[in-house]
Amino acid sequence: MLLKNGKTLCIRKTEKQDAQELLDYLKIIGGESDYLTIGPEGVPFTLEQEEQFIETMNSSPTSLSLVGLIDDKIVSVGGLSASSNERISHQCTLGITVLKDFWSLGIGTCMMHEMIQFAKASGKLEVIHLGVHAENTRAIDLYKGLGFEEIGRYPKFFKINSAYFDEVLMNLYL
Repeated sequence: MLLKNGKTLCIRKTEKQDAQELLDYLKIIGGESDYLTIGPEGVPFTLEQEEQFIETMNSSPTSLSLVGLIDDKIVSVGGLSASSNERISHQCTLGITVLKDFWSLGIGTCMMHEMIQFAKASGKLEVIHLGVHAENTRAIDLYKGLGFEEIGRYPKFFKINSAYFDEVLMNLYL
């Protein structure tokens, strides 16, 4: 996909060999924004745990883990996952991140379209759910533009440097 800066974004499923680069990526993005659930420490996964997570995501017909690459470098990660519990298996949770140097190029929109298309094509998923930091208006506007609607708020969901922030809960009904 051609981006606003003339670069080409390649979107593909995450592979086991991406595990170390993903762990490094998560530390970077965790330090770039207070809008995420992680900080600069990244996620508490070992390399083996990250590899297992990728394999688990790839083996589920209703879960997806994607990387967005520019010049073979991960610049975005997106994923959605559904429960195997039959009563709630019709809905999935979505998350997405983009490296700060690559904001405003259309990467988030491209990644979201891929995940929404996957959910629609699954034949099983009916609702995509996400949560977003209430002050992340750019992301909220993106999600609304894709058809997501606010369904509620989780007060004081985030606690960052002793300050509390709400989470906006949003759904897309397929």
